[in-house]
Amino acid sequence: MTKPIAISDSANFYVSAERIFDPTLKGVPVIVLSNNDGCAVARSDEAKALGIKMGEPLHLLRDKIAAHGVKVFSSNYTLYGDISRRVVEVYEDYTPKVEIYSIDECFLDFSGFRDRVTHARTMRRDVLRRVGVPVRVGIAATKTLAKCANDIAKKNPIFAGVLDMTDPALAAWLLPLVPVGDIWGIGRRTVKKLEGLGISTAAELRDMPLRQARALGTVVLERTVLELQGEPCIAFDDVEPQRKGMAVTRSSGKPMEDFDTVFQAITAHATRAAEKLRQHGLVAGTLTVFFHTNRHRADRPQYAGSRSKRLTPMSSDTLELVAAAKRCALAAWPKIENQSYGFTKAGVMLDDLLPLEDRPRTLFDAPQRSPVLMTALDAVNSRFGKKTMVLASEGMSRSWQLRANHRSPRYTTRISDLPVVR
Repeated sequence: MTKPIAISDSANFYVSAERIFDPTLKGVPVIVLSNNDGCAVARSDEAKALGIKMGEPLHLLRDKIAAHGVKVFSSNYTLYGDISRRVVEVYEDYTPKVEIYSIDECFLDFSGFRDRVTHARTMRRDVLRRVGVPVRVGIAATKTLAKCANDIAKKNPIFAGVLDMTDPALAAWLLPLVPVGDIWGIGRRTVKKLEGLGISTAAELRDMPLRQARALGTVVLERTVLELQGEPCIAFDDVEPQRKGMAVTRSSGKPMEDFDTVFQAITAHATRAAEKLRQHGLVAGTLTVFFHTNRHRADRPQYAGSRSKRLTPMSSDTLELVAAAKRCALAAWPKIENQSYGFTKAGVMLDDLLPLEDRPRTLFDAPQRSPVLMTALDAVNSRFGKKTMVLASEGMSRSWQLRANHRSPRYTTRISDLPVVR
């Protein structure tokens, strides 16, 4: 007998997080913007009803915002990450296994519970009471079916936010109502191929011959078909997989015109990447730096630079990563002088990650800097706030930083931003 798997996701998560600390936002249209205040990446139901589309640029929404009193927020990832952590803590009180899928979605092991619907509804109420975020729960025999159940629960109020689709008869009734494009892991190209074969619903995809599924969409589509048939093919992973790589990239708040400004941004990104390595007990073997212009600006010359460097020995030391990043940036810098490029994005990528204790050693390894220095740097920034202590090459003005003109306070992680009751 297969084990029931649930997936719980937060309703309009970024918007819900903003509403926790500002009750006046309830019932009014709200949107949250992407990095650099570019476009709408989260919308309340009221904003969706106004026709605001996912990914719609802010400059095209100005009239609608003014006419309907739409509340606009910049992304506040510090707040959203902490709210997500608190939601997971509630989940852990209701199941022995939680797999974090994204900032607003988690797979939950629901095996062993006799009345799963009651259990899920109790969990939903507890999340709302303890955190303030509404969630929906889909339950089924496989992850793919659980995602289908969750989507159905979102769109049909008759299920009151919880749908248990472990009953084959219920699945047989509901799957014909699920468009094939809404199925987890089915992309647009695959949808076109399937529709060309007359397959437009989850039920029709479930009945597709396995050999034909593999021929059309490789083993990935074959697994999806098996999952829709109730056969688990995507394992439940309650242990976070080891990272193989990471990236820290940002768009600039305004074009970066010279090397010093670009390198300030690269220093900040390399510093953050080194912090993340140490947080996970990892070291990196390869570092890549890139920066590029805005390809949509026809009035400026275009350029994209990128260079990689092996880190020998492998490292998570901020000073070593920044030094390697500078060599990469200098090598990638355009050789043509007197050109106003205006770079709009830069980033640092780390690959070949390994646990510190598994780092390969060679006979001629250079002496390692004492890790005490990095421990002290992390301790200062943890106690007194991020960016309390930085490398001088990161600069002080940071003109390259993202625009975030509408960001709410970091209510839960910064003492000065704590809400005050008067």
